[in-house]
Amino acid sequence: MPVYVFIERDETKIRKTSYEAISYGAEIASIVGNQVVGVVLGSIDKAELEGLSKFGCHKVIHCPDPVLDQPMIRSYVSVLSELMEAEPAEFFITAQSALADPVAAMLAVRTGASVATNVTSVPDLENGCRVQRGIYTGKAFETVELKSEKKVISIRKNACGIKEYEINAEIVTSDLKPEEYSDVKITGADKVKGDILLSEAKIIVSGGRGMKGPENWGMIEELADTLGAAKGCSKPVSDANWRPHHEHVGQTGIKVSPDLYIAIGISGAIQHVAGVSASKFIVVINNDPEAPFFKVADYGMLGDAFQIVPRLIESIKKYK
Repeated sequence: MPVYVFIERDETKIRKTSYEAISYGAEIASIVGNQVVGVVLGSIDKAELEGLSKFGCHKVIHCPDPVLDQPMIRSYVSVLSELMEAEPAEFFITAQSALADPVAAMLAVRTGASVATNVTSVPDLENGCRVQRGIYTGKAFETVELKSEKKVISIRKNACGIKEYEINAEIVTSDLKPEEYSDVKITGADKVKGDILLSEAKIIVSGGRGMKGPENWGMIEELADTLGAAKGCSKPVSDANWRPHHEHVGQTGIKVSPDLYIAIGISGAIQHVAGVSASKFIVVINNDPEAPFFKVADYGMLGDAFQIVPRLIESIKKYK
């Protein structure tokens, strides 16, 4: 039986987290001796499809029905469940996202599968199927056993590295028609243009109330641009309209998991820390030695951000 991987799009491009999901699926496939089948729903660039083989896909099923261009959860699940019925699979893998998590949950109900979200490691398949998942906003981990014949697994961002393989994937166009629902209709969507998406960023530079006002945000933007990073902020900053709300990082905003998170002038309220705790490395710059953020930081700089950040920018530019 194949290992299915749901490959999520950002318009006509594949999301970085989906490459992680493919690599995760490839690790499972190597253990159980099966192949990875990627599933793409909706419009996608041809070059993007063809490039999937180097990340571990043996086969790619593309369902181009225009109804699937809209992220309608029930329509997605109708197609995915039909695929799993036509060619049964033990594992269905997806990367965690606002779209993929409800898709995973509904697909599990529809197919009678066990489901685990926020998974951080490859399953232990020696005696059944056990996976580790993050709980309490990343402060703890639990091991759960998936007992059903079918398993749906949603992996946490950065839980699995992206690996490349020498595989020539077969690309198949499917004529499956999704179910349409008249009770729900997407009438429009406003997307952020021109910025690196927080959910996809490898590096994020965030500012808090310690920046003292929106007029001082130039050095946050310069540091982010120098590093090729996304820009974020704390909730009080977005509430004060210093920065747009789509930059609000935290448990009540956008949860992120970059390789590097730089927090400047952010004290480290529990809601903010919970939203960034999955970052690989956290750097905190603050002039308050009692700032809670220092307790969870990998590196801390105690001092005036208005002196530290310009010197940091200068040093990075020299290094580059």
